[in-house]
Amino acid sequence: MQQEGCYPIADFTKNAAMLTGALGSVKRAANLLADITHEFAHNEYHAAILIDSPMLNLPIALRAKSRAIPVLYYVAPQLWAWGRYRIHKVKARIDRLAVILPFEEEFFASYGFDVTYVGHPLIDSLIQHQIDSDKVAKLRDGGNPVIAILPGSRMHVVRQVLPGQLELAAAIRNTYPNARIRISVAREDLEPVVRSMVRKHQNLSTTLHRDENAELLTASDLALVASGTATLEVAYYNTPMITMYNGGKLFYHLFARWMLAIKHLSLVNILAGREIIPEFMPYYDSTAPIIRTALDLLSNESRRASMRSELAKIITTIEKPGASARTAEMLLDMVDSNH
Repeated sequence: MQQEGCYPIADFTKNAAMLTGALGSVKRAANLLADITHEFAHNEYHAAILIDSPMLNLPIALRAKSRAIPVLYYVAPQLWAWGRYRIHKVKARIDRLAVILPFEEEFFASYGFDVTYVGHPLIDSLIQHQIDSDKVAKLRDGGNPVIAILPGSRMHVVRQVLPGQLELAAAIRNTYPNARIRISVAREDLEPVVRSMVRKHQNLSTTLHRDENAELLTASDLALVASGTATLEVAYYNTPMITMYNGGKLFYHLFARWMLAIKHLSLVNILAGREIIPEFMPYYDSTAPIIRTALDLLSNESRRASMRSELAKIITTIEKPGASARTAEMLLDMVDSNH
């Protein structure tokens, strides 16, 4: 949107957070909300398109509606997972909803939303990438097995998840001395943090990679991945995986466990309606059971082959290119309908 001339009041993308990690952004969010309230009061807007981040965007939606500004919400709040009690509040604040998971259309339609399943925007970026076979060969580099580590793109998630992933990698190297450990670094500013954590494992040889996920996942026998959209990226390349997130145990037992309305937390398992990849979320007390799971997967080729097949089936359910283009069409249609 910025490339097309949109002026950003603020950019939260580098500091995006979830669960308790979002608390550090409260002051900045409050200041941004005040700025947007001022914008709505002093300038004319024909529509508001709000993307994900319900803790920030739902208050913005309320202010837009109070100014009679039509609201299109893209990437729906996961009310089907938790906080279903908020659904009527959300419905009152938005005009149209563009959802990115196939089951969401029926869910929100049952509550009376004007909702359209547009497809998942991740697919558009993945299908454009041509895999470099030479890079794949170099990433394998005679390794057996090759392990990909995806610790996430949020700083606080990397800090929470990568230590456990490195423990797994060290255990795998103890069993498989020829294993190659490859770490995907999502952003340049995360690299010093990743290198610092790797140095604590002095005997663990690793390499860091940026903008090579297609080749890295194609080359890998197993991926250790933080929760979130990254699991869909791994699934797209049919790479066997273990997903993990080490959030706050206390927060989960005091609040989250009472609000969750779903059995599985990994997006892949949610789409499948059952566990097809091992998930250790939203926290774990020890990496021992995760290590056992990883070693079992690596020793069981038929299990990994079955997982690859299941992942391929999951991807066919969301392989619908053009999500953002469809959402843009919805926005233009909404603006035309009101003007």
